[in-house]
Formats: sequence, C-alpha cells, structure tokens
Amino acid sequence: RRCPRGLRLPRGGRAARAGVTAFPPCRYLLYASGDFVKVHSVNTEETLRLLCGHADLVTGIQLNPQNHMQLYSSSLDGTIKLWDFMDGIPIKTFTVGSRLLALYTLAGAEDSVFVVIPKKGERDTFQLVSVKLTKGAGQDLEGKELSVVLDGVGASTKQTAFGREGSYVVSVKDVNLQVYFFKRKLLNRFSLSTAKTKGDNRFSCVACHPTEDCIATGHADGKIRLWRNFHSKKAYTYSALHWHHDIVMDLAYSMEGTRLLSGGVESVLVQWHNESSCQKDFLPRLGSPIECISMSSDGALCCTLHTDNRITIINSNLRFSRSIQGLIKSRDVKTGLVVDPRTKALVLNGEPGHLQFYSLQSDQQLFSLDIVQRQYIHQAGLKQSDLVKVAFSARGTWLATVEESEEVTDPELQLKLWFYSEETQSFALNTRINTPHDNHITDMCFRDMDELGDDSLILVTTGRDCVFKVWVMVEDSDPEAHQSVSWSCDFVGSYHNYQATNCCFSEDGSLLAVSFEETVTVWDSLTWDLKCTFCHPPGNIRKICFGRLTCSKYLIGATDYGFLCCWNLLTCALEWSAHLNVVVLQPDPISEHIAAVSWLSKESSLFVFKPSEPRPIYIQRNLCKEKILLAAFVPRDEPEMISSEKYLWLRKSQLFFLTDTQELMTLSTKSLEERLTPSSKQLAVEESLPVTPFSVLLGKHRRQQAQEDIDLGKPVVHKQEQASPAVKELLHTPAHVLPSASFLCTIFINSLLISKENKSAEEVADEVEMESEKAEDESDEEDVTAMEQEDTSHMELLGEMTCKLSKSQEKELRKIRKMDYSWISAF
Repeated sequence: RRCPRGLRLPRGGRAARAGVTAFPPCRYLLYASGDFVKVHSVNTEETLRLLCGHADLVTGIQLNPQNHMQLYSSSLDGTIKLWDFMDGIPIKTFTVGSRLLALYTLAGAEDSVFVVIPKKGERDTFQLVSVKLTKGAGQDLEGKELSVVLDGVGASTKQTAFGREGSYVVSVKDVNLQVYFFKRKLLNRFSLSTAKTKGDNRFSCVACHPTEDCIATGHADGKIRLWRNFHSKKAYTYSALHWHHDIVMDLAYSMEGTRLLSGGVESVLVQWHNESSCQKDFLPRLGSPIECISMSSDGALCCTLHTDNRITIINSNLRFSRSIQGLIKSRDVKTGLVVDPRTKALVLNGEPGHLQFYSLQSDQQLFSLDIVQRQYIHQAGLKQSDLVKVAFSARGTWLATVEESEEVTDPELQLKLWFYSEETQSFALNTRINTPHDNHITDMCFRDMDELGDDSLILVTTGRDCVFKVWVMVEDSDPEAHQSVSWSCDFVGSYHNYQATNCCFSEDGSLLAVSFEETVTVWDSLTWDLKCTFCHPPGNIRKICFGRLTCSKYLIGATDYGFLCCWNLLTCALEWSAHLNVVVLQPDPISEHIAAVSWLSKESSLFVFKPSEPRPIYIQRNLCKEKILLAAFVPRDEPEMISSEKYLWLRKSQLFFLTDTQELMTLSTKSLEERLTPSSKQLAVEESLPVTPFSVLLGKHRRQQAQEDIDLGKPVVHKQEQASPAVKELLHTPAHVLPSASFLCTIFINSLLISKENKSAEEVADEVEMESEKAEDESDEEDVTAMEQEDTSHMELLGEMTCKLSKSQEKELRKIRKMDYSWISAF
C-alpha cells in the first residue's frame, strides 16, 4: 500500500508457505511473509534478499521448474511475479485479475502455472485453473488465458497436490476427494462416510507419492489414509495410519518416497517408514503446533512452519538444526506494545508465560524472557497463569511484570520486579509480591527522575479493588541477602471508592494522574497530596497521558463515550474537547506529538496532534480495515530526511500499530515506486551485512582527517549525502544485467560532474566570448590553464594577491609563448 496507508511489515506477516530451494547442498530457504518473499541463508541464518513488489498478501511461492535460479510468487493482489531471487530483481509480472489463493508449477508445463481462484458468482467456492503465461518483451504482461481444471477445490495450498510426474492432480475438501487425470481427461470422485460413530472424517491436507500412484490424506480425527488403485472408482483401496490425537495439519513425502512426514497440534514431527504404523520416528517438543512441512530437493533437509510464526530446519536424520523465529503471535497481546529503552526493541506477549523482545532493525527476536516460570499445558478450558502487564523504567534497568490466572472472580496475582544484569546481559528476578491487589491490576507505570538518581525510581499500580499503590525500593537489612535492594509498598490512594483504571506520570515526574472511572485525579508525587480532579461524564476514562516538552502543562484523556479531552493543569480547566471514539492514545516520548486512533464504521483512522493546538497536524482516515488495538512510537537511530512538512512528525520516531488480527503495521513516507527502485533491492540487503575491516579502517582514517582539518581551522566541505541515481544503479545492479561498459562510460562520467550554479553576469559573458574563440585557441588553452593553475598554487603558498588578466593580455601572452626563442641557445 502506498503512503500514507499502513504498510504491512515483513516481520508482522505470517510465513505463508516455506520451501527449500533445489541447490545441492541446500543453501537457501525461501518463504512468504506478509507482502514480501524472503531469501534466507541456511548456513549463516541471515536474510539475504527481500523480494518486495506485491501490493497484498503473498499466498504462494514456487521455483521455476525450467530455471531454479528463478521464483514464481502469487498474491491476493491478482498478480504472478517471476523473480531472479538471487539478485532480488522482478523479471516479469503477469496480471490475472482475480485473487490468487494458492500457486503450483509443473516441470512439463513450461508456459503455464496453476492457481486457485474464487469462482465468480458463488461465495466460498474455489477453482483450480491453469494460467498461460504469455511471452512478450515488456515486464508487465497479461495472464488472462485461464482454463478450469477442477471445481470445488479447497482454498488452502495444502488441500491440492500433483501426482507422479504431473500426470494427475488431487484435491480434498470436507469429506470429498477428487482426482483428475490430464491425459485421459478423467475425473474420479470419492467420498467418506459422515457417520458420527466413525469420528470426524473431514480431509485436512493431501500429499502425493513422487514415484508411485499413491495419495496420502490427513484428517481431522488424526488419521492418515493411503489411497491406491484410484484410477477406477470401484477398485480403489485405502489403508490407515494413526498416531495423532487431533487434526493432521500437513503431510510431505521425502524425495525418494520412502518416508512420509506428518505434523499437527502435538508439536511433534512424525516420520513413517514403509507405510507401516509400527515403523515410525519422532522429533518431539518443537514448541508449537506444526502448520506446514516442506522437503528440500536433495532430501537433506526439511523445514516445519509453526503456529507461533517460526520455521524449524531439520536434518534428514530427524535432528534439529536451527530455527528462524518471527514475531510470535500470541492468543491475546495483553501487555500492549512496549519499547525497551536499551535496545529499542518491541516487547510484548510471546509464548505462553513469556515476554518476547523483538528487534525491528534486524527483523529478528532478540530473546524470550520466561516470566511465569511454569510449564504451560495445551488443554482447552484449563485455567493457567499468563502475563498481562509490563512496564520499563526510563533507562531500562528495571522491568515490572504482572501475571494473573484466568479466574474471573478470584484471580491469582503476582507482581515481579526484574533488574537488568550487565554480566549476564539479561533480566534477573529481584522481588516477587504475591497478591499486590485484591482484584485485577488495570495499569502500572514507573517514575524515573534523572536529577534525583536511583532514589526517584518508584512504581505505581492501579487495580479494580478501587486503590492505587506506590512501590519504592528499600535497602535490604539482611547481611546474608544476595541483593542490596528490594521493593515494598509505600502509599495507598483511593478516590470515593471508584475503580482505578489508568495511571501516568508527567514528564518531570512531579505529578501523577490516576483515572477513577469518570474522574481523573492529579497527585503530587512527593507528598501524595491530591491536587485537582477533572471529570467529563458520561463515560469512563479509557486512556490518559501527559503532554511533553512545550506541551507539558496539558493532560489528555479519552472516554469510552467518544470524547477526547485536553485539560490545562495551570488553570485546572478544560482547554478543548473533540467528539472522537479513541481506542488508542499514544504519545511520542521525544516530541510533543500524540497519536490517536479511532474506530468507526468498520475502519480505523489516525489523528496526530499537539495538545496546545486543537486542530490535528495530520489526519489519515481509513488507515486500515482492521481494528487497531495497540500502537507504539519507536525512536529512530538517526532522524529521517523528510521533505514534506506534513510528515515531519515521523522524522525522529516511527509509529507502529498492531491490529486485532495481530498484524504489525507501520507508516511510510515513501510511495511504492520510491521504495522499489532497483538499487533499494540491494540496499535493503546490504544494510544488514556486517562491516568489513577495510570499511572500519577507512572510516577511522576519514574521521581522523576531518578532525585534523577542524583543528587547523580549515573549512569543512559538506559533500552530497546522496549519490546520483546513475552511480547507485551502476554500483548496486548485478553486472550480468548491465549494458556494456562503453555504453555506460559517458553516463557515468557526466553523473560525477558537479554543475556550477549562481554564475555572475561577467562569468556568463566570459563564457560566451571564450566559446567564440575556442576554435582559434583550442590547442593552447590547456597549456595556459595548467600554467595558470601552477602559478596560482605558488601564489597561494607565498600568500600573495594576484589580479586576473584581461582577454587582450591573455592573447599577448599566447603570442609571446608561440615565438621561437631557440636562437638564444647559440650564445
């Protein structure tokens, strides 16, 4: 999507289908992630390429059977793209015009691919069609020649498979199985019994034997059926394999067909030998249910895609090799989006009972912190403890977490304080407080005042027990204790027995705002005296925050009745209010800007404003169709160069959103065309590459030289920050697709020239006169220029001032130079 719409991040999207390439030995893993396709190195565990160009979710990827250096990808945007994935360059784009839900290729079909599309005029009905890829000189071509192969197929990639040497195609849906033979043009249909006594027979996935006429199907009851003799409706047979206790989520045959792999909700990869229930191997404890299984072309590796957005790479001997962990999608992000001040990583719920630290810069999980420290049992209806609240101190040295059981009436609560250890480079548990409140904790925040040191660090928690509590650090009096400080309650506050819902500190830490249902109370953080109250009925206060920097005298609040209010703390009066159904209110920690996200008429809209100005500085309606639940400002390492004044609020920080479908999104100030220049495809990869020793040495030398010039008082020359497009294309485009060097030479040399601007009238007149004399003095002009430069350099060394010669004087000097003085040598 183009700016200013929300852009789906590659890190936020789930891997649609993973596949190891056919290089022996397997070195690359390709997988779809959101709108992107990633090329991952199996050996170095690095993302080598990021293929971006689709405008919607990528639904399928397949290697080109005729050239394994190329890749086909399909998307919901209705296009099929052919990539040179090693260089990250799109070769062709075929527009089909319909939403593409799955993609398949065959070795025998050179100019066609197979896709699954919705059937026109019918809801939830899909077709498997063949798309003829037209040949042409351009990059954008039409793929309108469609021929229907099967009707009533499943929308998932796992529900369709091609048989031995592409002679037939199999599709499963509900309790029906279809087999279509291409040469004979014969369609056979088979159905299973729907009797309740036989369990849930619905098909879930299908795989075909690579060398024999055998079909393996997975079912919702955990059984695997092996079909044979399906060329005839009367002679077909099937046998059953059963180990899984729940739905079989995917099946895959090894390349030689001697092994069958299966996976499901048990988080166990099962390997079946010789189609026998007695001969099977297991790889247990893979962490989360297995969604997809893919085999490498040489059979040396297989990979499994899991529901927690992780890919596990496994050796042929069923031994764990390595894993690629994306942003874990938990059942419910109760902690919100929190930013770690030390690493600038997003912190939120990960695995059950864990806190994940996800780096947006490197697009990978930094580490996972076990908070609950209990074994999680995957059983429906079982009440277990989970992480619900997280807060960091301003410098990231302290972490506060709240965990509670799923009981509604009498929950089990624990407040834990963690201290970051520089030695272990991780958080260590410092204090555990059982039952900090008598009911659910609704919010918490730290106060951290640098001018007062560590003594200023306090923690405030609010709860449904109608109180807020202040927790402070105290020195441990026990000499045998392993730690010097711990945390204890210092103050308990309430307001008319109302439930406390939100809390936040002002920028300088002097004031604490606590909301009690319809009322906002402001307290002095030193004496804990109630200073003032603000009320805006009807409706409870949903979110509150203080203004920052020049707007620190304002307090912002949003109610669940659709009002956004701004109170002035100096006058203790309402400054302004707006009728807006705000579901997210997020201040930027390093600027005055506040982002408010509203939800109305099934669309989310973004409003960015300063509390001192009631008119927003940025409005983006229909930001996305999904409901945005959480948002966070992440400070940039370096301010971004933004030319448009409309987007200056994104210069120092980047805004991220999390939707109700748990997709991570962000805003971009660049259009799709600007982000997809040929050079950006390489630059996106090179940003993650390690710095070479030569570049470190060269950078150190340049910094030393620049410092010496400053010390000597020499003027600093600021070079252009961005090179010309011609230089970028020449340096970042692969050599085998570039024109010849002779063709690029003139363009490259011209791109290095710097035009002289703001010329005076005398200089323009001199240039015209010199051009008229060019033919006359062309042979001598270079020598005179060299002589003048040499003389000028000597004059500068001597510190003398010289006057510029006129044109007539220059001509006289040339005449003197042309005279022959060789006769003087005779004397």
